[in-house]
Formats: sequence, C-alpha cells, structure tokens
Amino acid sequence: MTYNKKSIEDINVSGKKVLVRCDFNVPLKDGVITSDKRIVEAIPTIKYLLDNNAAVILCSHMGKPKGEVNMKYTLAPVAARLTELLGQDVKLAPNTIGDEAKKMAAELKCGQAMLLENTRFDKREEANDPEFAKELASMAEIFVNDAFGAAHRAHASTAGVAMYGGLPAVCGYLIQKEIGVMGKALSDPKRPFVAILGGAKVSDKINVINNLLDKCDTIIIGGGMAYTFFKALGSSVGTSICEYDKLDLAKGILEKAKANKVNFLLPVDNTIGREYKEDTTFMRIYSDSIPDGWMGLDIGKTTQELYAKSIEGAGTVVWNGPMGVSEWPNFAAGTNAVAKAVAESGAISIIGGGDSAAAVEKLGYADKMTHVSTGGGASLEFLEGKELPGIACLQDK
Repeated sequence: MTYNKKSIEDINVSGKKVLVRCDFNVPLKDGVITSDKRIVEAIPTIKYLLDNNAAVILCSHMGKPKGEVNMKYTLAPVAARLTELLGQDVKLAPNTIGDEAKKMAAELKCGQAMLLENTRFDKREEANDPEFAKELASMAEIFVNDAFGAAHRAHASTAGVAMYGGLPAVCGYLIQKEIGVMGKALSDPKRPFVAILGGAKVSDKINVINNLLDKCDTIIIGGGMAYTFFKALGSSVGTSICEYDKLDLAKGILEKAKANKVNFLLPVDNTIGREYKEDTTFMRIYSDSIPDGWMGLDIGKTTQELYAKSIEGAGTVVWNGPMGVSEWPNFAAGTNAVAKAVAESGAISIIGGGDSAAAVEKLGYADKMTHVSTGGGASLEFLEGKELPGIACLQDK
C-alpha cells in the first residue's frame, strides 16, 4: 500500500481554524509523564501551523477510559507539557465537544493553540459516530491527522471528521515521514531487503510474512513464533509457546519462502528456561530441539552471530518484534544483538514500533536508525499492506 497524500504544506492554513489529531497517549505514573517523546514528535507540525498564522485545536486519546470520563486519563499533564514546549499557554478544554470546548475554539486566535480533553471520554469516538465526528469538525475549517499510532483505527477523531465532517484533510509531518519512509521501503527497497520478525505468535505476523515474502531477500525469525516453525519442521519444542493449530500455516510459509527463493532464517541455538519467569533456571542449547520440561526464551549466541551477518550487508532492514523475552535481562541478549547489528549495518533501517522501538531506545541506538516508527499496531498493518483508515481519508496529491 503506497500513499501520496497532501500535507500541511500543500494547503493554505493562514487565518484558519485547524483541528489536529495527535497521538498524546503518553505513559503516566501518578499523573506525571514518564516519557514525552510523543508530545515532542508532534511539535514540528504544531509549530508550522502556528508560524503560518493558524489557530490550532489539538485533540488526542489517552489510555482506555471505555467511553466514560475518568480523570486518571485526563490530558491535563499533556497541556502543561505543551505549554512548556511551545512557550505559550495551551489551555485544556473541560471536554471534547461540549459548549465550553466550542466556546474556547471559537475564541481561539491565530497563532494560538488549545487542547481538547481526551476524545475517548465519549463512547462515540471509538464507534466513529457520524454526529460526534460532525460536532468535532464543526470547530474547525481544516483537519490535520498526525497520529500515526492511531491511523489504523477508524475512529471519529482519526477518520470520521474527514468522512462525515467534510473538512479538507491532510497529514502532518509525522505521518508524512511514516508513509514516506515505510512506503518507499516496501515499494522500492534498496537491496538486499532484510525483514526481522519477532514476537510471540505466527498468527500475529502471518499477514506481514506473506506480504514480505513477495518483497524480501531475507526474512529472519525470532521470538516465540520461531517454535511454531520448529514444530512444523518436526523438532521438539518442550513447553515453549507454540500454536499447534497453525502448523500447516507455518509449513505453507516455509514452502512459499523456498519457492520465492527467500532466505528464511530460523534460530540454530536457543536460550531455554525451566519456566516463564524472570529468575528461572536457564541454559543455552546448541540445537533447535528443546528438551521436555524446558521452554525457549531467547535466540542463542550462534544465532545472534548468524543473524548479525545476514544484516551486515543489507540495503534495507525492517524490524518488528523482539527476539526473546527482552524485558528480562537473562533473555535480552538476542534482541540486543540484533539492535546492535541493525544500528551498525549502514542500511536504511525501519523499526516498526512497539517492543523493537523500546529496545533500540533503551540501548541508545535510536539515532542510528533511519526511522523508528511511532505506531506499533499501525506499522504492523502498514507492513501487511492494509489500508489505514486514518490515512486513506486524507486528500490525495
């Protein structure tokens, strides 16, 4: 799926009220933001609009308040951080589409920004309710979507305002970068094109694997889903996570890889544990057969070296999903080794959100990657070749 969408630079925003959907779903602890990365990444789009004489009405969801007002998920900390980053007072409306929010939006002057309260405080948001979308759209003259992390969801504030509200819709810098970098990697990759796929289940990644089997030169498999492939090949997997109902699917993937002449790499050695616990007894085994009573929890050292060598000469690398239980130090070596190899490869490197993004951030490799995606679920669906509703609704160039 390739997109060629209009951005904020392709539309006249001067003197206009602009509704901007951001992804301010930031982590909080006791009401304090623990990482403001998502807020910081929205600033270039917001600044462009303010500098070009627009009145900016920001909106976002946070957490899962289940369509009810729950002040645990208020965007007040976000408004405070935006005030600091933009150097101007960013007021928070007490609701999303109530009278007070509309009054604040109507009185907002060009060059000023405000923030609407959590869109998910109203159950009509996730239902993409046309009336709710129209009310939201009524406050503005232009819609800008810059929330890639929510672009795979057809909600009122991500797609409905363009579908039902009739606003001219364009993307901000963040979405422009996401669809530009990932779109090019999938449609016209610099070769060799290497995909690294981890995570627990084959079923979560089956559509991604099938889409990439037609595009990649090498596919590297790690994480829990490797054991479904082991079982499909007749190896023992002990008590490892394994989707026994997906063995035929795994066999089909292996056959398609062979037919397409894709170098499909599975672990050759594993770090195994007695049970699924951080401090479990563990050891490394030099085979893909896991003894009874043990479970695979990471790729082994030989596999790390094999994978690093395959990544070394790549032109393009796309990585989605950890190689093991990377949040536990004893089983993080595989993910760390892959992160290091990608960082040192010199390839166009795209990290597809979620755990992979967290790993490269934590290890300090983020600035060595071409692009670290801001959306786990959205980047996964992009890699599957699915149409993302929050992007499909934007105007074509």
